[in-house]
Amino acid sequence: MQHTQTSLLTALVEPVGPKPAAPECVLVVDDSHAQRRMLAALLRKWGHEVVDCDNAVDALLIAQDPAIGLIISDWMMPGMNGLEFCRALRASRREGYAYFLLLTSNSERNALAEGLEAGADDFLNKPVRAPELRARLQAGARIVAMQREVVEKNRLLTSALGEIRSLYAALDQDLDEAKRLQHEQMQDWFRRFGNFEVSLWLKASGPVGGDMMGCFPVNTDVIGAFSLDVSGHGVASAMIAARVAGILSAATPDQNIALARREDGSLCALSPDMAAARLNKMILRELRGDRYFTMCLGFLNRTNGRMRLVQAGHPYPMMLRADGEVDILGAGGLPIGLVAEARYSSFDITLNPGDRLLIYSDGLTECPNPEGEWLDEDGLSRLMQGARHLHGPDFLDALNKGLLDFAGTDTFPDDASALLIEYTVPDAA
Repeated sequence: MQHTQTSLLTALVEPVGPKPAAPECVLVVDDSHAQRRMLAALLRKWGHEVVDCDNAVDALLIAQDPAIGLIISDWMMPGMNGLEFCRALRASRREGYAYFLLLTSNSERNALAEGLEAGADDFLNKPVRAPELRARLQAGARIVAMQREVVEKNRLLTSALGEIRSLYAALDQDLDEAKRLQHEQMQDWFRRFGNFEVSLWLKASGPVGGDMMGCFPVNTDVIGAFSLDVSGHGVASAMIAARVAGILSAATPDQNIALARREDGSLCALSPDMAAARLNKMILRELRGDRYFTMCLGFLNRTNGRMRLVQAGHPYPMMLRADGEVDILGAGGLPIGLVAEARYSSFDITLNPGDRLLIYSDGLTECPNPEGEWLDEDGLSRLMQGARHLHGPDFLDALNKGLLDFAGTDTFPDDASALLIEYTVPDAA
C-alpha cells in the first residue's frame, strides 16, 4: 500500500517544460483502478482527452477509433496482457497509427525486445515519473502527427492524381474528337475529276497532327490541290493546319485566298506564288508567334494536264511517269509565316496519261530506320517504283507499308502525309 501511494505521489508531481502543441486523445488500459485514475488525471492536466479501460479485450475495440493517437497500456493484466493487446492492435485494420507505450516493471533486455517485436513503440518503467511520461508522450504525439500529415498528404496526392486522371481522360476524349474532326475535314480521301484522280493519305505522329492536304474545284476545267505541314506537333499545329485548310477549301470560295472572281462573277485561280504571298502576310498578321508552315499549292488544268505550283519550303514533288521513271520537281522557296515580304516563284509541270504526281510532307523522306538513317528522296523513289502497278489509295497504302517496313515501327517521329494526282486516260473528246 505504501508503494502504491508513493507511485501516485510521484506521478502527480507537475513536470516542468512546455506543453504538447497538439494534445492527442489517449487510451489508458490498466486493470488497476487507482493507476488508471492517476494517469487520467495527469493526462487531463496536460490537455489530453482521456479514455480509460480496465481490460485489453474491450480496449482493442475502443482503440479502433482513429481519434485515439496514444495508448498507454500496462503489461501485466489478467486475460489478454499488454503485449498480446499490442500484437492484436497491430494486426487489426485500424485506420491511422497509434503510438503504443507499455508500462512495465520488467527492464530485462529480452522483455524489451519482445515488446518491440510485438509492435510497441516505447516503454516506461513503474513507478511512473510524470516528467518522463510527458516527454515520451510528446515524442509519440510528434510521430502520430507526422504520420497523420503523411496520410493527409497521400490523400491529397491521391485526390490530385484522380483529378489529373480525369483531366487526361477528358483531354484524350477531346483529342479523339479533334482527330475525328481533322479526318472529317479531309473526308474526300479519294475524288475523281474526269480523267484525273486525287487520293489523300495522312499518318499523324500523335492524336492530332499539323499536316493537312486537300483539293477543291475552281471551275469546270481547273482544280486546286494543296499540302501543308505546320511546324511543331499537337493541338496548336493541328488548329493552324485546320485554319489554313479552311481558307483553301471549296466550302466558302469567296474566302479562299487562292481564288478570285472575274467581272462576270466566275471563279478563277490566282497564280500560286501570289496566293502564297497573300497567305504569308495573313499568317504573320494572325499568328504573331514562332509557328510557320511549309506548303505546296497548285492548280491543274484538266483539259491539257498542265499544272502550275508553288513550293513554299515543302519537299520537292515527285512525278512517277508512265514508263516508271521518277522525276524530282520544284523550285524551292521559303516557308509561310517565317519571313515578312517573302517572295515566291511558281513553276509549271505537265502530266501525261499514266503519270502520277506525289506531293508529300517531310515526314516521309525524313522517316528514320532503326539505325537512324532517313528514307530520303531515293528511298521514296524506290517505294514509288515498287508500287507502280497500283493506283489511287492502293498506291498510297503500298507507300505506307513500305514506310512501316523501313522504319521497323508504326510510330513515326513526325507527321507524314501525301497527296497523289493521277492522270488515268485522256478525255473522250
